[in-house]
Amino acid sequence: MHGLINRMLQVFVEDTYGRSRWDDVLRQAGLGRIEVEAMLRHDPALTDQLAAAVEAQLSRPIGAVLEDVGTYLVSHPNAASVRRLLRFCGVDFADFLFSLEDLPGRITLAVPELSVPTIEVIDRDDRIFDILCRDAVPGFAELVAGLVRAMADDFGSLAVIDHVTRASEGECIRVTIIERDFTEGRAFPLVDDATGAPSC
Repeated sequence: MHGLINRMLQVFVEDTYGRSRWDDVLRQAGLGRIEVEAMLRHDPALTDQLAAAVEAQLSRPIGAVLEDVGTYLVSHPNAASVRRLLRFCGVDFADFLFSLEDLPGRITLAVPELSVPTIEVIDRDDRIFDILCRDAVPGFAELVAGLVRAMADDFGSLAVIDHVTRASEGECIRVTIIERDFTEGRAFPLVDDATGAPSC
């Protein structure tokens, strides 16, 4: 398993619950004070150990935690660069949804050795979209669901993101847009006010 996934779990737990809670996770997993390296490959057993320890420490299923990780990647100040990247992927929420099909390729450009599942977005009737994650590792679709939920808020759209269901083609997330312009959404300046440089 690529270390990037394990690293995402670490920064989410540390930023949300504190460094001491991550230390508790490591102790629960029997791993001591290891440093998770984002750019290295790890034994899949390490990810399984961390996931089980996170479940135990937070008293929540790992799928729910990974959905929160997806939300964290959009909403937490420490992940602002991820939010900016995603906001440049569409002019509105529906446009953003279609751009998800390009996300695996963009991730692979940045981290060539990371295997990312294929994403297909199916427009059911201009307000109902299915996001199909093919060959997804466990938890990937939940992470995408959390990311999509946070991006709906970011764009100011009122949307319902249904729980992940499993189909023969992969894992599917249903997104129903109730109102495209429900609120103004979060501010997204193209230029950083402090430096005058592009915000990306």
